[in-house]
Amino acid sequence: MTRILVVDDHALIRKGLKLILDETLDLQVTGEAESGVQAISMAREQRYDLILLDISLPDKHGIDVLKQLKLDHPDIRVIMLSMHPEDHYGVRSLKAGALGYLNKQSAPDQLVDAIRQVLSGQKYISKSMAEQLLNSLIGESRELLHQTLSNREYQTLCLISSGRTLSEIADSMTLSPKTVSVYRTRMLEKMGFKNNAEAIHYAITHHLVETS
Repeated sequence: MTRILVVDDHALIRKGLKLILDETLDLQVTGEAESGVQAISMAREQRYDLILLDISLPDKHGIDVLKQLKLDHPDIRVIMLSMHPEDHYGVRSLKAGALGYLNKQSAPDQLVDAIRQVLSGQKYISKSMAEQLLNSLIGESRELLHQTLSNREYQTLCLISSGRTLSEIADSMTLSPKTVSVYRTRMLEKMGFKNNAEAIHYAITHHLVETS
């Protein structure tokens, strides 16, 4: 039996994933975590064959959690889940050590296929993400401004655009406000923006943040 840890701060999402996997004969959700810290702790206390990890957690960014999980358990298999399109975090997740990236709106069969492919020792890459990777390798892709940012700079952009203050962002990223301010400055410089308002407008226009 394959033991799976589901990490998501929404109970309904965790329940839905469990129901999908319970319909299989060999995949079983044996652990649930609602935060990054809890996921890291549970993975240290018990062995899991695979982790389904939400990229948007309340305490830590999913990519930061992924990096810590890989430090603790280099061979751990992780599939990232997100409401964001693949061009936002897909390639970043793979570079950080994930073996797959799935949009939460994917069909149940696609989730199961992705899990089985990762368990077989392969990476799960959708057709659109494979195209992105190929284009970047042969130099035919035109990088959008946000794709030039480091992970920390990109997180800062998204959190500022979500209405967070520097101190709130610092708490979320477990950094000092001064360090976050440095990331903000670098982000604005790389993107050629003069202030937060221009960055927020860009993020909303490119659907990098959820708007009601």
